[in-house]
Amino acid sequence: MNTKLHALADANGRPLSFFITAGQISDYTGAAALLDDLPKAQWMLADRGYDADWFRDALQQKGIKPCFPGRKSRSLPVKYDKRRYTRRNSIEIMFGRLIGAASPPGTTDVRLSSSPPSLWPQPSSSGCD
Repeated sequence: MNTKLHALADANGRPLSFFITAGQISDYTGAAALLDDLPKAQWMLADRGYDADWFRDALQQKGIKPCFPGRKSRSLPVKYDKRRYTRRNSIEIMFGRLIGAASPPGTTDVRLSSSPPSLWPQPSSSGCD
């Protein structure tokens, strides 16, 4: 028995919203729960576990471009910006900080049970972020 912590974070890895599920529950449940909490954004960076046509469609209806690989079981591969996708590590770092702050002294190995979505914000009107 374990749990998964699904989170939305901004481009700097700052947490915006959380949802917890049982470890055996699909990532789709976390995606559906956090969908209403999505702020305005240009891109959604997420783990391939969140790949579903309904989720991609919901993001596009909100004006957000999905940027994550398709599940390996897809018959046709999904196109995504691989260079932008490498920035997904900001949420992994955020999880490391959260877990590290709560870990007992001497804990050296931390593993995440889920790689949650991360948001890429709209550029500012001044053109400087």
